[in-house]
Amino acid sequence: MSTPEASMEISKPDVTFLDGTKKRASAKDLQGKFLALISPVTPVKVYCCVLLIAFLLAHVIGLSVALLVRKTELVIKSSTYASCPRNWIGFGHKCFYFSEDTRNWTFSQTFCASLEANLAQFASMEELNFLKRYKGSSDHWVGLNRDSPHHTWKWADNTEYNASFAIRGSGQCAYLNENGISSAGIYTDRKWICSKPCSYMEECQITLNSF
Repeated sequence: MSTPEASMEISKPDVTFLDGTKKRASAKDLQGKFLALISPVTPVKVYCCVLLIAFLLAHVIGLSVALLVRKTELVIKSSTYASCPRNWIGFGHKCFYFSEDTRNWTFSQTFCASLEANLAQFASMEELNFLKRYKGSSDHWVGLNRDSPHHTWKWADNTEYNASFAIRGSGQCAYLNENGISSAGIYTDRKWICSKPCSYMEECQITLNSF
């Protein structure tokens, strides 16, 4: 054996194993055994690593969901709108019905009452002009009446008329013609106009706002 080989053999230390045997180990064997001694892989370490990974993953998912919820917001808005029955015409806060048939004032009021209404009432020039325009050329009974020319005018629901508009003629019941409001006898046949307050319905609107 040459001198260099002898020096290498001398530099390799003996390693005693658990069974009591000795064996010369190389530097690579010693390094591997040293790393195994200082950082052994145990079930506890594996379990801790799994828990740490699961914890981080849960936080990432939670953060993503929170950002998504913040970005979109569901907004529910409600609003009310006026509604009139079928074949009725809405104007302002009232619904109006224009008949096609012709009857006397008493029958006309009875018909309106059956629809939970009265012969037409109007409180402003705008309403009166609307009725005149929509009725066409035909005369229509409205809800004003009186017992005689010496009595005051009242609405069909017995509330007093404030004489906002002049009523021509000496009759007991009022009707609407092209010139305004006139009066005639109670038994004359004419078309008629019913009126009642609008009903209000609630409407929901769902919108999706993004931030």
